[in-house]
Amino acid sequence: MSSTSPFRTAIVPAAGLGTRFLPTTKAVPKELLPVVDTPGIELVATEAAEAGASRLVIVTSPGKDAVAQYFRPQPELEQTLAERGKDHLLAKVRRAPELLQVETAIQDKALGLGHAVGCAEGNLTGEDDAVAVLLPDDLVLPRGVLTRMAEVRAQYGGSVLCAFDIPREEISAYGVFDVREIGEQDVKRVVGMVEKPKADQAPSTFAAAGRYLLDRAVFEALKRITPGAGGELQLTDAIALLIAEGHPVHVVVHRGGRHDLGNPGGFLRAAVDFALEDPEYGPDLRQWLEGRIGTA
Repeated sequence: MSSTSPFRTAIVPAAGLGTRFLPTTKAVPKELLPVVDTPGIELVATEAAEAGASRLVIVTSPGKDAVAQYFRPQPELEQTLAERGKDHLLAKVRRAPELLQVETAIQDKALGLGHAVGCAEGNLTGEDDAVAVLLPDDLVLPRGVLTRMAEVRAQYGGSVLCAFDIPREEISAYGVFDVREIGEQDVKRVVGMVEKPKADQAPSTFAAAGRYLLDRAVFEALKRITPGAGGELQLTDAIALLIAEGHPVHVVVHRGGRHDLGNPGGFLRAAVDFALEDPEYGPDLRQWLEGRIGTA
């Protein structure tokens, strides 16, 4: 591993039922719903690969194997496309399987994000001093924050998280970091975390996003925390334990945007945003939207 990519394995928790997208998710996993023509899980996997990951561990539930199947080669389809001269489609089909090595871990019960991450411990080897965790519902734009997080870990060690600077009046909907300045722009040391504080009691306006670069020590911490409501193990509780024990934790404040693919409204906004940037679909969509909004 290079000094700027101190991890090789990325974990993507994808065991949920996708209840907010029912009835579609009776048959199609939420992670495979297309943002224009590319599933969200591929966008997240691409981000991990660009940051240095060579392995992707998808934490899934029993019987939900379609997400991992998406990353496997499809020889018959590829041969058909090649024979028909559809090289541009062939390239799209081959893109995901060529990104990185994909494995699965099974989460038998939905017992929280911390539990989901812990389920992937058996997939790790002695080479995994740190792991990235990417929540597939979060698209962090532009890509690159995980690469910056890897650089910060290489410099300071420990664990590195992604944060957004949220208006204080909206901060109560988020997990919020208590931070200290270290003299480096958009990098701060974390001394505590507060879940969904009142706006006037929040220790900062820096809120947790769905990107984590975690030291291997987090797996031992997950075994020592107490389950919360519903018997769930929270990843933030394990991180808070590491902080209390002197483990270095930093945040990288990301100044870009994000899309929440976890609900239909956020998913639609992401699809429109990506489509407007697409050279094939963007111009016609923009013209249609302008006319449609004008008649609303």
